[in-house]
Amino acid sequence: MTLDLTGALAATRLLAIIRGSGAAAAVATGTALLDEGVRVVEVALTTPGALDAIAALRAAAPAGTLVGAGTVLTPADVADVAAAGAQFVVTPAVVDSIGEAARRGLPVAAGALTPTEAYTAVRMGAAAVKLFPASLGGPAYLKALRDPFPDLPFVAVGGVGLAELPGYLAAGAIAVGVGGPLIGDAASGGDLDALRERARAYLAATS
Repeated sequence: MTLDLTGALAATRLLAIIRGSGAAAAVATGTALLDEGVRVVEVALTTPGALDAIAALRAAAPAGTLVGAGTVLTPADVADVAAAGAQFVVTPAVVDSIGEAARRGLPVAAGALTPTEAYTAVRMGAAAVKLFPASLGGPAYLKALRDPFPDLPFVAVGGVGLAELPGYLAAGAIAVGVGGPLIGDAASGGDLDALRERARAYLAATS
C-alpha cells in the first residue's frame, strides 16, 4: 500500500529539508527536528553519506513520522533510497526518477515550476508538486497556477522563511518545504539549540 504523502503533508504543513556536510550532522539535525515535533523530514542526496543518514533516521524516527530522500534524479537513485528505507522521494525537477518511484510505490513530491511541468509530473505519477523555486513568483504565482489546477497538491519550496510562509499557505499550498531558513548551520555541525528554536517557530506558524 502506497503511503499517503499528500495527506501527511496537508496535516503537518511542513517539510523539513536537510542538506548538510555529512551523515552525522544530518542525523543530529533530523533527530532534533523529530524530537521537536516535525513530522516529515527529507535528507537530500547531495549530503555526503545521505543514505546512511536516511537509514539511521528511519531506525530512530518516532511512530507517525516520515523520513524521505531529496534530490532523487535517476532510477538508480530510487533503488538506493528505497534500500536505505526512505518512505518518500523528492525531486528538484521533472526527471526519470518520478516514474520509477511511482512504480515502486514510493510517493513522490516532484519539482516543477511551470504549468506544463506541474501537469507532466502528476501524469508521470507524482503524488504532489513541489513548486520550486517558489520565491521566483511568490504566493501570487502559486495562486495563478492553482486557478487551472485547483486539485493539484502544491508544496512551496525555495526561499520560504517565516515571514513568507503564511502567504503560501493562504495561496493554497498544502505545505511548505523549508531548508536553509529552518536548518541554518545545524546540518553542517552547527547550533542544534538554535535549530530547535526555529523548529518550534515554524511549527507554531503552520499549526
